[in-house]
Amino acid sequence: MHSDIPFSTDRLDGLLDDFGIDVLIVTSKHNIQYLLGGYYHFQFDYMEAIGISRYLPVFVYVKGAQDKSAYIANRNERDSVQNRISAGYWMPPVVYGSSTSVEAMTLAIQHVKSVATSRLQVGAEMSFLPADAADLVRRELPHCQFVEAMRPLEKLRSIKTIAELEILREASERVVASMMDAVGRIHTGHSKREIIAHLRQAELSRDMTFEYALVTMGTSLNRAPSDQRLEPGDIISLDSGGNYRGYIGDLCRMAIHGAPDGELVDLLGEIDLIQQAARASIRAGLTGRDIYAAANEALPRSPHGKQMHFVAHGMGIVSHEAPRLTASGPIPYPADDANAPLEAGMVISIETTLPHARRGFIKLEDTIAVTPDGYQAFGDGARGWNRIPS
Repeated sequence: MHSDIPFSTDRLDGLLDDFGIDVLIVTSKHNIQYLLGGYYHFQFDYMEAIGISRYLPVFVYVKGAQDKSAYIANRNERDSVQNRISAGYWMPPVVYGSSTSVEAMTLAIQHVKSVATSRLQVGAEMSFLPADAADLVRRELPHCQFVEAMRPLEKLRSIKTIAELEILREASERVVASMMDAVGRIHTGHSKREIIAHLRQAELSRDMTFEYALVTMGTSLNRAPSDQRLEPGDIISLDSGGNYRGYIGDLCRMAIHGAPDGELVDLLGEIDLIQQAARASIRAGLTGRDIYAAANEALPRSPHGKQMHFVAHGMGIVSHEAPRLTASGPIPYPADDANAPLEAGMVISIETTLPHARRGFIKLEDTIAVTPDGYQAFGDGARGWNRIPS
């Protein structure tokens, strides 16, 4: 293995063996970033559409022969790639010349034909492969069979390196700090749109990319941006995803204009008890079902347990990535990892929500990294009622 390759080729080769894949044709933004150690052409950070088609980067990986890898780049990407190489980062051989999805896949197929046999199991990310590019692969590689590559790539990403964990720690800390920055700037009369604008600017000022904010105010359970305005005594939930160096910090914290009364203190305390019960059990070797068992054991002891919603899911480059621990959460997917032992380096989001009809939307969401004998919590501050200035 090349010492600078930013992923384990042995682990990837083993996963490809497990799923019967000979050659990977990677086309998703998140997996391109992961396999190239954080690289993605800056011109298409915001949108892939251009001209009559779209930007389609392609990473070709041949199992057991990483020296035969190639990156298919846009014709305007040379400066971006050169900067990456000049900074000392690994890049596979680069093939330039694409400006459409068909041109990109044509170059990728030419490379596959030059380095591999004609009968292959080709791993592709079906949700991220344009129809015109997929048709081209089927036509040009007629003896090859498509295999869904989402799962082995997801499993590859699920165990984070020390460097990745540090980025996720920073992402989480910066999101929470941004929330507290926004809370300090909020005043009565501000709309949800204005509050989100404060949060966006706070994340941008911390070298993050603002992805989203789900915000509730007062007794409303509506989390979308709107012109609803803060009234005296209102509570606010801030649930934001901020991206730092390609990794997502996704946490939820609560704020209030004025002082929380005893009932609000108790309600947030109930939520925290569920959070702590789920967190306390986490360690390498535990299963996802064990996390849910700990939370489900605590919920009946809460006066509002029947109204609460608990979910645990993987975090990293993608929200709700592996380990996938439930099939009944807000994002539908199979619970493929619910019975598998957690491994050190996995990162899990733990969240408990109470949509209270009279008091409003109350929630905590924490980011937990699995360690050999327990866990580390990232961005674990400000978990109480944070005061909005009067």
